[in-house]
Amino acid sequence: MRLMMPAHFIARTKINPLQAAIRFASAVIGPDLSSGSADAPSQQANSGWVAVLCLTVATALLLVVAGHAAGRRDYEVAPLFFWSGVVLLVVPTTLRAAQPMLARGERLFLLFLLAEALFYCKVVYSPTGFIAFDEFLHGIAADDLITARRLFLSNSLLPIGPTYPGLEILAMAIVDLTGLPLFVAGTLLLAILKGTFIGALFLFFESVTGSPRISAIACLAYMGCSTFVIFESMFSYESLGIVLCVLAFAVEAASKDLARRPRLKALGLIALLLASLAVTHHLSAAFAAIYFGALAALEALRRHGRLRTHARTVVGLTALLAIALPLLWVRAHGNTLTGYLGPVVETGFKTLIGKIVGAPTPRSEHLGALTQPVGMRLTTLLAILLLSLGLATGFFRSLAMASPSGARAGWRAIQDILSRNWRDSRIVLLTLLAFGFPVSVAFRLTNAGWEIGNRMGTFVFIAVGLVVAVGVVHFWQGRTPRGWRRIAPAVALTVIVLGGVTTSSLNPIHGRYRVAADQESIEPMGIETARWTKEWLGAGNRFTADRINRLLLASYGRQDARIKIAEGIYSARIFEGEELGPDELYALARSNIDFLLVDLRLSTAPPVLGFYFEPWQPQAGTPISGAELLKFDDIQGITRIYDNGWIIIYDMRGLHGNS
Repeated sequence: MRLMMPAHFIARTKINPLQAAIRFASAVIGPDLSSGSADAPSQQANSGWVAVLCLTVATALLLVVAGHAAGRRDYEVAPLFFWSGVVLLVVPTTLRAAQPMLARGERLFLLFLLAEALFYCKVVYSPTGFIAFDEFLHGIAADDLITARRLFLSNSLLPIGPTYPGLEILAMAIVDLTGLPLFVAGTLLLAILKGTFIGALFLFFESVTGSPRISAIACLAYMGCSTFVIFESMFSYESLGIVLCVLAFAVEAASKDLARRPRLKALGLIALLLASLAVTHHLSAAFAAIYFGALAALEALRRHGRLRTHARTVVGLTALLAIALPLLWVRAHGNTLTGYLGPVVETGFKTLIGKIVGAPTPRSEHLGALTQPVGMRLTTLLAILLLSLGLATGFFRSLAMASPSGARAGWRAIQDILSRNWRDSRIVLLTLLAFGFPVSVAFRLTNAGWEIGNRMGTFVFIAVGLVVAVGVVHFWQGRTPRGWRRIAPAVALTVIVLGGVTTSSLNPIHGRYRVAADQESIEPMGIETARWTKEWLGAGNRFTADRINRLLLASYGRQDARIKIAEGIYSARIFEGEELGPDELYALARSNIDFLLVDLRLSTAPPVLGFYFEPWQPQAGTPISGAELLKFDDIQGITRIYDNGWIIIYDMRGLHGNS
């Protein structure tokens, strides 16, 4: 149906304004599917376009590399190079992949090309070593596994990490088979996972909708997720977990129409994927349990359809496996999950509810959000608005796709759904899960709830991608897209993908050192200091330091970096204050800490992320003073053994002897 302004609608139909408004709203939100266009007939990929886009992507990546090089030298042209490369990378590829009449193979190739190019943008930020906070945590665990050849070794910086060793096992296997260093093996594994993920996601959508065109557009919409470019490309257990999760979805969806014996074989593969997922990542396993559990409930609720008894049983068994396997794994290795996730979820919900009802919020909520350049913020905001518009125009149309009444059923299709009469529960479930998008955005508006909203996006965008794609194909593009109907939806998808890049990182350009800024604080001075400790002090010494230097000491120095000085006393309490109080001095003397590292650069600026030591400490708006950091010089039994002008290491072992 052609979209018309209400005034024109009134003039043509000669009805009252209220009826015109209702008809106009119905035309916009659906659920009529008759205006949608079919997929392209079977045809060959256009090799000319493929070659041109490959050359364009290569040129774009050169500009991205130039942007990082300029950023490290603090040149003003760094943003120009970097963002020109990103735009040149995303725009032509997305515009081509979103075209209505395109061969299935070409769509798939362009999706792989775009996904791997965006992965390269993440890798080239630090092409010689891990850089993100979570990458260091899992890199330490993988190094421990490679060295000790034993699972479930303790990790004081990520206590829950050893319970989910799937990623580290795969990385160790590649290291053993190839002899590659851990970083190279991990990067190779992540590149394979990124391609596997986008392929599995495409096949999942295709099995559900039967349309390669909708599937490709849904994958493009998923790339607008804030976690796609950086977070899901890290050497972290979620990067493997989300792949196993989507693979299980794809296998289950592809097997739904198989006969009894082949479907039982598919169930064996699903069980293997779910078992692997249970030992890899807790949140991905939880999402798989929710998905398959809800799918089984919808199949049981459905009144009509040709679903045979054995097929219904297979769906129920899949749900049972998805729920039972993670619970059995947690039970077998202790319930550390509640203590790990509980405080984050509780604080996030309390802060969000406080914002809604106007209750007092923590001081950290009033320090101001971390600022990005205006262009990045505007792109993010526009991407959110376009996603919201896609959800509004695609929600009822997506539900209507599950109706057995056909494309021209209109609102009768929604009546079918409300009457529990649908042909595919997967479409209904994914459409309903898209409601998680506004919830995730609401959480991201608070500092305490940001992590919840960010993690939700990884899973919610699977549903968002489907609904947005249905809206694009069956409303915005239409059956015979011409003019703005051909160009505008493709441009909107381009903005959505660019929004995924702008929301993925506070500053995606590798610049100079910044204080307490996670990956922007990783630089050669700290790395060389950590390596010095391994060479001259030996590995395994008990150290404490700020958040960033703990990572470097544990990874490059192979030291035992501690967050706590003693039970209930964290490192922040030792460092803050111009004098060491009696309680802190006693705790330090009675502890088993061997060395203490002080980074005087912390006194040069406030922490970018709001804290120097732990996320839960009161967020600092002013720098810690040099006097606070240097107070250990005046304490008997503490000796300065290393000083490079900025970083100082104190030997605490004499203090223990005097206690």
